[in-house]
Amino acid sequence: MKKLLLLSLLISKSVLFGQTVLASFPLDLKKTTEENQVLNVENTQTHDVFVFAATTENVTILKYNSALFLNEQFTFPKTNLENRSLVGYSFGEDGNPNLYWALEDFKNIIIVKYYLETKTQKMLQFSFPFSTHDILNFFQENNAFYILSKERNVQALTLYTFKNGTAEEKVFDFSSYKFQNKNTQFVTFNRIVDEDPIEKIDVKEFVPLDKSSKKSKAYLLGDHLILTFDYNPKKTQVFDLDIEKHTVSEKSFIQPGIDNTNKSNSFLNDNKLYQISLNKYGFAIDVKDFNSGSTLKEIKVLKNDTIKFKNSPLFVQTDGRKPSELRKTSQFLNQLYFLNVGLSAFKNQRNTLLTIGGSPKEEDYSSFYYNGDFPQIDHARTVYFESILNNNLEFIQEPQLPLAIDNIYYFLSTQKRIAFQNIFKFKDYSILGYYDNATKQYVMRKFTDGFMEPEITNPIINKAIFSRDFPLEKP
Repeated sequence: MKKLLLLSLLISKSVLFGQTVLASFPLDLKKTTEENQVLNVENTQTHDVFVFAATTENVTILKYNSALFLNEQFTFPKTNLENRSLVGYSFGEDGNPNLYWALEDFKNIIIVKYYLETKTQKMLQFSFPFSTHDILNFFQENNAFYILSKERNVQALTLYTFKNGTAEEKVFDFSSYKFQNKNTQFVTFNRIVDEDPIEKIDVKEFVPLDKSSKKSKAYLLGDHLILTFDYNPKKTQVFDLDIEKHTVSEKSFIQPGIDNTNKSNSFLNDNKLYQISLNKYGFAIDVKDFNSGSTLKEIKVLKNDTIKFKNSPLFVQTDGRKPSELRKTSQFLNQLYFLNVGLSAFKNQRNTLLTIGGSPKEEDYSSFYYNGDFPQIDHARTVYFESILNNNLEFIQEPQLPLAIDNIYYFLSTQKRIAFQNIFKFKDYSILGYYDNATKQYVMRKFTDGFMEPEITNPIINKAIFSRDFPLEKP
């Protein structure tokens, strides 16, 4: 009987974690230190999947086909890359990878092209103009690697696109445009960007509130880099940077009407701009068509109102712990008013999931005050609730199943012996890649939306519990 019970428990646990192990490969990283790095990525043209594992001595490359079968493995010496970190990747038209190795100050980047057919490599160097530019962000998308920088003495952004062994530089001039801060005072473009660096948003993934509540955001949509600025509480200022045509165009979206708006923000998803404005007594939300600017939906809530369109309780979460519930809209507003206000929209196959709330200001994460002779920690709080919109932009009430990313975060919270986590979307599911310190293997595991088994309940309440990023190790 005890054996049967033990077997049942093991089966239940594996079903809860439900996720299929797609591949595993023995990989001895010696020590899981900061000197080691692992990237797990997809070539979006060929749908091959790669693992790049770097130690102080070698770079190991594992190449899987689209069915996640290991096709090839390679080991290259890590020569002339001392004191450099792996900051990104791209793929050439021949399907071979390029890895980007940078010094800590980004003054110099070495691009290594790995020719897998001949097991050779070629090194190129790129010198970043650090004396006149500041890096705002770097990211990879569309099989290319991008660096977005700002010129210190010129009101302009520079976008570097690394692809097929070349680095293309394009400067976008903002000197002729006007910008206003929260007090509607006119300020320079550089002042706007310096106050809140541009946050790159991945439109394919659920975006937590700590990112969506940023005032400056960038969305790469095909050959267009869309910038949204929400410093002026009266409007969202949008710039369309056409990378191919090398042009800049501007348009503005008036924030939803609420008297004496103190705070506002926006979020772009599925060709719709979601906007929120707030004061001490209420908040308003608009959904606008991004192309035409026409208003598709309007919502206004005052402090004594009941939020009828919420699909979850009003949550307050402190320092990433299990959230507790707020009973009244007025309590929610009192908490939200002192945070960075934002909202996030994520469209799945059926509906659009909204998370509405606020995340701590940057200084709140480490601030403290003195009570007598003893410092007291001012704990960082996040408040939020969730709603669901159908394709007709009607609010619906239905149970919200966990997303794949929820299941990944829960799995990570239960594991103590894994490192170098990578998460990426693949086909219609998500892959978590990680190094298992116990088995000395690199594992790729499949995660899907929803509960793995109807009878088993996941302790996740909803996706907004993870309103701050899980501390993944990234280059």
